[in-house]
Amino acid sequence: MTARTLRSWFVPLGIIVIAGLLIALIVLQVKNGGAGAATQGREDEAVDLSFVEAREETDVQAAGPVDAPVGLVVYSDYQCPFCARWSNEVLPLMLDYAERGELRIEWRDVNQYGADSERAALAAHAAGQQDAFWEFHEALFPGGEHLSPDQLSAESLSALAGSLGLDVERFTADLGAEASLAAVQRFAAEGRELGVSGTPTFVLGGEPLVGAQPESVFVDLVDRKLAEVR
Repeated sequence: MTARTLRSWFVPLGIIVIAGLLIALIVLQVKNGGAGAATQGREDEAVDLSFVEAREETDVQAAGPVDAPVGLVVYSDYQCPFCARWSNEVLPLMLDYAERGELRIEWRDVNQYGADSERAALAAHAAGQQDAFWEFHEALFPGGEHLSPDQLSAESLSALAGSLGLDVERFTADLGAEASLAAVQRFAAEGRELGVSGTPTFVLGGEPLVGAQPESVFVDLVDRKLAEVR
């Protein structure tokens, strides 16, 4: 039995576990008035959710080595203002860890805002086919803001690809490719099945985090996870 098959076998149980945990975290946030409260009370949590990490060499929406000691899975939406803010303020720090080989980041869009979100996710995936996922991702969240629906039309996205120096003809083909749609819809479905009901949501080192929490929360948790494996 391969590692991928074994991971898939555990998914039904994992879905139940993470869905319950994420719902509990959201309830904690509401009761305690903020994302910071969600981390309080997680300290004794022993459940390992790292099975959600794909760790696939062919993943064009990932950064960092597949065998990095710590994994971060991000569930996001390209029309989510909190996702835009987190991408601007915290993601660069996480990419620094990935650049050093300490963190594997895998980006998953759940597209809760409909067709415009899905089209943006398709465009980012298409850019990834040209090794430009992160550059395109940053362009979709300029300055920590998300683009308007008008800026997420197929024509606007192709123009954006051209401004980043991508092969526009190839980009346009990948944007409309069945394979791209299948990948994007699979990522979104996995997020929903895992209980992700709001964005951004994260699994960092096997632990769930909900909301655009400050950089200190992520840095502290990454450092703690790295210390545990050293």
